[in-house]
Amino acid sequence: CIVSSDSDFTRIAMRVRESGLTVYGFGERKTPTPFVAACDKFIYTDILVDKDDETDAPARQTKAASQVGKDRKLASLLRKAVEASSDDSGWANLSPVGSYIAKQTPDFDPRNYGFRKLRELVAASKLFDIEERVVGAGPGKSVYLRERRKSSR
Repeated sequence: CIVSSDSDFTRIAMRVRESGLTVYGFGERKTPTPFVAACDKFIYTDILVDKDDETDAPARQTKAASQVGKDRKLASLLRKAVEASSDDSGWANLSPVGSYIAKQTPDFDPRNYGFRKLRELVAASKLFDIEERVVGAGPGKSVYLRERRKSSR
C-alpha cells in the first residue's frame, strides 16, 4: 500500500508489481497518471471522506446521475467492459464487468461519480438493460447487463 500523490513512487510501485505483489495506491486528484497506472488499484483520498451529511445523499446522486449520462469516456469504458464480459446473447454478469474495469482503469471507483456501488452507477447511466437473476437454490441474485442499443434491435 502506497499513500502518496508523488510521482517519485512510480518506480517503486512498478518494481513491487513486477515481484508479483498487488499494489494499492492512495492519493489526491493531482497524482500523476504514471503513478496511478503503476498501481493495481488507485483510490483518490477525497472520496474516503464524507463531506456531506447522509441526508443529502439523494440530492448528490441526482446531480451525479445527470453528469454520468454526459460523460463519454465513462460510457465508452462501461460499454467496452460489458462487451468484453458478455455471452453470445449480449448479457454480461456485473461481477466480471467490474473486474474488467478494475484491470483497465486502476483509479476507477463509482464513488468518483457520486455512487457507492457500480450497480448504481450503471443504472444511472441508462445505457444498459439490467436484470437480477436467481442463482442456484439460495437467496442470492446476480446482476446482468445488456447494452440498450443492442437489445432494441
